Amino acid sequence: MIKFDLSKKIAVITGGAQGFGLAITERFIQSGAEVIIWDIDEKAAKKALEKINSSNLSYQLVDVINYENIEKNLKLIESKLGKIDIFINNAGIAGMNTTVVEYPIEEWNKIINLNLNSVFYCCKAVVPYMIKNNFGRIVNIASIAGKEGNPNASAYSTSKAGVIGLTKSLGKELAQKNIAVNCVTPAAAKTRIFDQMTEEHINYMLSKIPRNKFAKVEELASLVTWLASEENSFSTAAVFDLSGGRATY
Repeated sequence: MIKFDLSKKIAVITGGAQGFGLAITERFIQSGAEVIIWDIDEKAAKKALEKINSSNLSYQLVDVINYENIEKNLKLIESKLGKIDIFINNAGIAGMNTTVVEYPIEEWNKIINLNLNSVFYCCKAVVPYMIKNNFGRIVNIASIAGKEGNPNASAYSTSKAGVIGLTKSLGKELAQKNIAVNCVTPAAAKTRIFDQMTEEHINYMLSKIPRNKFAKVEELASLVTWLASEENSFSTAAVFDLSGGRATY
């Protein structure tokens, strides 16, 4: 395993207690960062702390669709640790599998709020801290669905396409500063998000991957760790593919 140096870096990972987020949390801790997990599932957060067992790991119960809650917890981090270097927008849900015509409006708004609006809220709130510190790395977890649009997953696909667009805009806005904003577009991985999908939809996603297997959470964590490190001093406003050959653009 290649070790990227994140020593003396303060990192926040939304949805960091499970799935992609937990894999990123583990890799960051191994790389020397101090990590604060943001999650609404306290049981999962405590379980993550027990599993990783590091004095550099803590958690805050944060609702990422509540801007005031986000601001409050960022202030707490800065007052305690002095800065915020890295922010990973990972929290998200798949939503239901159905056609656009049959998609409930309430469910649509729920998916857009958690998968897209939360990323905007977190970026809006954390960027001033990074500008103040003259350093920042933001990595947004999008999806291959944001590039291609999966049938019967319109809200999820749309939300992830929005994350890609937001990443490009914010990355260009901050390009003259020592702040990099990038996103990754993984294919599906076998995490708890599969529990929200039909077997038919899971099989559809697998059929679209030329490597004929799902992504590994450790592979995503490796890419995100490099993007969050000082070694990435050039790439910004970019989209990094991790789709097993499904998308090559």
